[in-house]
Amino acid sequence: MTGDPIRPTPVPLTLLTGFLGAGKTTLLNRLLKDPALADTVVLVNEFGEVGLDHLMVEGVEENMILLESGCLCCTIRDDLIVTLEDLLRRRDNGRIGAFSRLVIETTGLADPAPILNVLINHPYLAMRFQLDGVVTLVDAVNGMATLDAHEEARRQVVAADRLVLTKTDIAAPESISALRARLLALNPGIEILPPDAPASALLGAGLYDLAKRPDALRLWLAEDVLPAHHHHDHHHGHGHHHDEEHRHGQDAHDVNRHDASIRAFALTTEQPVAQQTFELFWTLLRSIHGPRLLRLKGLVQLAHQPEHPLLVHAVQQVLHPPFQLDAWPDGDHRSRLVLIVKDVEEETVQRLWAAFLGQQAGEGATYRA
Repeated sequence: MTGDPIRPTPVPLTLLTGFLGAGKTTLLNRLLKDPALADTVVLVNEFGEVGLDHLMVEGVEENMILLESGCLCCTIRDDLIVTLEDLLRRRDNGRIGAFSRLVIETTGLADPAPILNVLINHPYLAMRFQLDGVVTLVDAVNGMATLDAHEEARRQVVAADRLVLTKTDIAAPESISALRARLLALNPGIEILPPDAPASALLGAGLYDLAKRPDALRLWLAEDVLPAHHHHDHHHGHGHHHDEEHRHGQDAHDVNRHDASIRAFALTTEQPVAQQTFELFWTLLRSIHGPRLLRLKGLVQLAHQPEHPLLVHAVQQVLHPPFQLDAWPDGDHRSRLVLIVKDVEEETVQRLWAAFLGQQAGEGATYRA
């Protein structure tokens, strides 16, 4: 009679979250240069039909996993479970090397409660991964308005055991003070760190302790019980037989937690774009739709330098200085702009984009709202 097999040492897992444009990918790129994150696997969740954020994560090409079919807290919670189980299966079977840490970067629209329920309560994943930190980024410029408008942002703050306040260099001191007070009211006693905090201050916080988190988080977790049909096939030599039927019969709240007015879509074109054309397009788009523009991020193939794409990034009407890359990060050289908007119809923006491209080509196109 043989005893039970030796249980593998759990892999530390860090959940990196924060609302749209808070700077998660920028922070992750800095952390990945630290030796403490050697042999780290990164899972990036993107919301929208065209993935871009994963292209901007540096140095982990072979250890990158992309989930882009939705938001982790909504339709692809099952995909998260399957992906993590498959990752462990490949590790146990020697098809990939051992890794020392997993970092999950969520989409900015993610409610952390369903993700935490998977990581804490799933009978197999909770045994193989040790959640040892939820790091939430908050934008000092837009943070107060974001907390006012979006429940997801408030939940991200409440779930954190580390808060990182970004963009403090361009925010007014009085705004920063008011925001810090708001954050401490949501999550009393939370440590608020600067954006250049070292990896040692952000990682390895110890086993995530719900008893030290605000009562509101425990209530949210209780309301979002992990469905009983989630189970793990422990026979690693065989394929994973995941029940697809329940994915089509999920409760409505699990299919889409977000306000139906929030949508993501992509603008693309194979024709090179003059930089002035893009700037005029963004200026008009911002003047028409204003605060309903939650996020824009993309790559633009410039007409005068098509081999050096322009990386553009805007958060809630603020267009950050564009940055020209030395080369395309993948084989797709089209201009690709991903927008996340509220109460804006995709067709309206697509027509505006097409009008500007037509004007650029000398077709005399005009835009009519």
